[in-house]
Amino acid sequence: MEFESLGIVEPILRALNVAGYSEATPIQRKAIPFLLEGRDVIGIAQTGTGKTAAFGIPILQRLCGNSFKVRGPRALVLAPTRELAAQIAEEFKVYGKFLNFNYFAVFGGVGIVPQIKALERGVDVLIATPGRLVDLMEQGKVDLRSVEFLVLDEADRMLDMGFARDVGKIVRPLPEKKQTLFFSATMSREVLELSDKFLKNPVKIEITPECTPVDKIEQCVFFVDKGNKEELLLDLVGQQQMKRVLVFASMKHKANKVAMVLGRAGIPAVAIHGNKSQFHRTKALNDFKSGAVRVLVATDIAARGIDVDGISHVINYDLPNEPENYVHRIGRTARAGAEGIAYSFCCAEERNFLNQIERVIKRRVECASHKWHSIAAKNASILEVKAKQGKQGVGRGHGRDKRKPGLGRGRQGGRSKPVGDRTSGSRRVAMGRVRSRR
Repeated sequence: MEFESLGIVEPILRALNVAGYSEATPIQRKAIPFLLEGRDVIGIAQTGTGKTAAFGIPILQRLCGNSFKVRGPRALVLAPTRELAAQIAEEFKVYGKFLNFNYFAVFGGVGIVPQIKALERGVDVLIATPGRLVDLMEQGKVDLRSVEFLVLDEADRMLDMGFARDVGKIVRPLPEKKQTLFFSATMSREVLELSDKFLKNPVKIEITPECTPVDKIEQCVFFVDKGNKEELLLDLVGQQQMKRVLVFASMKHKANKVAMVLGRAGIPAVAIHGNKSQFHRTKALNDFKSGAVRVLVATDIAARGIDVDGISHVINYDLPNEPENYVHRIGRTARAGAEGIAYSFCCAEERNFLNQIERVIKRRVECASHKWHSIAAKNASILEVKAKQGKQGVGRGHGRDKRKPGLGRGRQGGRSKPVGDRTSGSRRVAMGRVRSRR
């Protein structure tokens, strides 16, 4: 279905045309008509399905219908991480290219003063991480009394990261009359409870994949010691006819290092993660799509929204600590009916992650033989791995992409500095051990 048939107004259609969008995705086809009617919506769909456009386009269109200027933002989008908040802001700019609206994202880990100045200049659509927005509210720097649209994106992840109390603080001063939208990858009990509090007679829209990626993707695991992962990667990418390869690394600095190692070996590669500017992200994606670089190295958050056809191989340089992310990762290949191949490197410390993945996909991942094969990694017992992870503070709730000494999703620079959101003073007391997860 084309966007024209959804009743989208001409300025937004023109912007979508310029960006190369014509066909609406399933979540967009189902959600946009209800959102244009003003209904509250709960949308359940995986990442990479076009959720941002599903709520962004109708919000912009409804703002066009009431173009009066007010004090404070008219639309508020909450996102769990700064990377996602920044990405949503960029997408709003794409859809609203020919509209006279201002879009801005606020998040922790960077200076608050420039954000305050931007708010003072006026923002129509505000995208925010919960902790930074609570800080701004407590300082009296943001007025939310004119909000007409509230979106919680990745609501399940937001709750997993301990932001329920901040969300409550944010919603409390909002007008009673508003349109509220929840988008989530899963419908957990916590998400349902929160939606019952904030949504009025919502429409539930659930998009399930036509078939799971595991049905058509060849999967192999390479048991390897951590110190031999680079050699194994070079051997695989260098010897096999891999046309377009997406490599997943657990942390930002790891992504940079892997791309550098590949480049030094004469294999064109580029890294993409949350510390890259939008210009560099766009250039990296364009180079990957055009074939100028053969390997794109990404973190999970940075890979959200990447939609590139013809990816022949996905390589999990580091296994994800959340098994659902494994399914999302390998789903980047085998698009449009094509077959794909997914390779995973598993060291002893990651053995439990592999066990969790196999439980979720309900099958064993075939073990591949190679010259760096690690018997220790293959035979690592669950209890040994759990004990080791407990000492290191690593586990499903304490993922490597969420914590690092000087890098990763939850840090920046060489200090233990929060990126996404641990900026609210009241949150520090309330969150307790949840803080360690960021």
